[in-house]
Amino acid sequence: MNQYLAILICMCAAHLGQAQPEQRPHILWITIEDTSPHFIGCYGNEQARTPNMDRLMKEGVRFTNAFSTNTVCSPSRTTLITGVRTSEAGTGHHRSKYPVPDFMHGFPYYLQGAGYYTSNNFKTDYNVAGDKSYVEDAWNESSQEAGWWNRKPGQPFFAVFNYMDSHQSRTMTSSYEKYTKDVLNELPADQQINDTDFPMPPFMRDSPEMRKQFARVYNSLKLTDNKIGDLLRHLEDDGLMDSTIIFLFSDHGEGIPKGKTNGMNLGYRVPFSIWFPPMYEHLSPWGTGVVTDELISFEDLAPTVIALASGIVPAYMKGRKLVGEQRTEPVSFLELSSDRSDNGIDLVRSITDGKYVYSRNYMPFMPQLRYINYMEISEIKQQMRGDLTAGKLNKLQRELFEPRPAEFLFDTHEDPWELHNLADDPRYQDQLIKMRTTLEQAILKSKDVMFLPEYELAEISKSGTAYEYRLDASRYPIDMIYDAAKFSGMRGQDILAKQVELLSHENKIVRYWAVLGLRSQEQHLLHAFRPQLMECMQDEYPPVKVTAAAIAYDVFADGTAADILIEAASSTNPYLALMAFNYLLYIADPQPFVESVQMISTMPDLNESVVWACEDFLTRIKNMN
Repeated sequence: MNQYLAILICMCAAHLGQAQPEQRPHILWITIEDTSPHFIGCYGNEQARTPNMDRLMKEGVRFTNAFSTNTVCSPSRTTLITGVRTSEAGTGHHRSKYPVPDFMHGFPYYLQGAGYYTSNNFKTDYNVAGDKSYVEDAWNESSQEAGWWNRKPGQPFFAVFNYMDSHQSRTMTSSYEKYTKDVLNELPADQQINDTDFPMPPFMRDSPEMRKQFARVYNSLKLTDNKIGDLLRHLEDDGLMDSTIIFLFSDHGEGIPKGKTNGMNLGYRVPFSIWFPPMYEHLSPWGTGVVTDELISFEDLAPTVIALASGIVPAYMKGRKLVGEQRTEPVSFLELSSDRSDNGIDLVRSITDGKYVYSRNYMPFMPQLRYINYMEISEIKQQMRGDLTAGKLNKLQRELFEPRPAEFLFDTHEDPWELHNLADDPRYQDQLIKMRTTLEQAILKSKDVMFLPEYELAEISKSGTAYEYRLDASRYPIDMIYDAAKFSGMRGQDILAKQVELLSHENKIVRYWAVLGLRSQEQHLLHAFRPQLMECMQDEYPPVKVTAAAIAYDVFADGTAADILIEAASSTNPYLALMAFNYLLYIADPQPFVESVQMISTMPDLNESVVWACEDFLTRIKNMN
């Protein structure tokens, strides 16, 4: 008996010493840059060459209704890392670096608490103050050498790999020579996509010059796909493919004109998939090898991954848990947002049910292709502006350069390029009203703090956080503020009368939205209200004063208004200067300001966004001449 027990004990010890299946999954995130589903093979693009992405998406779960909460990189990545929408955290303006509350850790911090090794290879670009310490708090390692291979033996990992090859710099902004070096020369000749191998989106002119530029999108994605294939082989060679759940997605929509930075479907919707190995197929509520139209957004990813790791999801994360035993119920709509990108201010709020995307443009005096220096320096944008001047663009293509309507409504199933705005179509009025109402309710419920001008956000951030500020109704009466903001962009005598009445409101933010709304009214209607605008130019709140001056100059060519705009544009407060420049960029007659802008551009220690705004203004003048 003793001999039998000894043998049994030895067998058990040997069995325990063997590698056992991981009880908790390894998790791999593969993020790519600036890509819409329109350009991925398994989403229906027959010209795309993305076999590795297609494989993951076909074997796993492919989502047709996955959305970034923002349309440019640092805000969307900030939602990813915090698990909080930028409209609540005050982090919507691209690279604004405002503080978030101390309790709002980057979500990998909670994975570390659950025993995971967290690695990031290697982009961060988080839109928070003290981002270096924020990175150190979240990751065991964040570098170009980071990966699962640096963990302790047997330790579960959460690893992120980010591929820059499809970034807007490659597909649009960098010179063609740099693209050739960084992308085209990295592809074998038989893998390169030629200029004639794809259809052009209809909102772009189909010319040899445009095709040369647009081929960059396809080749950059092909190089991205090759690198993803290399990473998957590394995972397989390390014997980890059977124990790793793989997420694959883009940080926001396509980095081409009309996509990235625009509050539209092409800027929000992303390719997205989750791949489950057989060991963890039971965690997928959809099965595997399937396609789902379930609505998901970046707000959902932090709580989902923490739950997968058996960690504790903090209460401030409001997103869904998508998989596993803690899965929460699907939603019927998603609220999305788009704010300032570099020097191009904006405020768009959108809502989608997957089929329809409704976008509310609160600053519609600016076009879809507004002045953003990072885009203006690109050859494709310069070609488009040249074609516009030469009269070579058709009606749809010209619309990109014209003021926007206050509302967009697109059926993205029937109109994937968002060419036909249904907002004024009588057949869709019920749908329009439903989505407008749902969006307004969502804005008020979330206490969207981005309805403060950035001038105010910066002031708040000197001693607190926008996230906490918005929760105090006495300081941030969002209902009252939105009652004024909801008229901005709408046109007509009745709305104009309400806006003029609100110019004397006791709340400075209400006054700001009242006067900003006047900026989109038809100019001939404003002549009757010159005394009220002149009075607004004396307002003690600078954003009101500067906005009123922009209108007074544009409508009345008022000399005092011009002086106020020049003073604001040269202000040491970068947010006031940027506001003034974004008004100057869209006034009818910018010529009188040329000398002043040239002088401002030589001032020392200018904020980078103000420098870019100066460049865009002077480029506009050059194009006019």
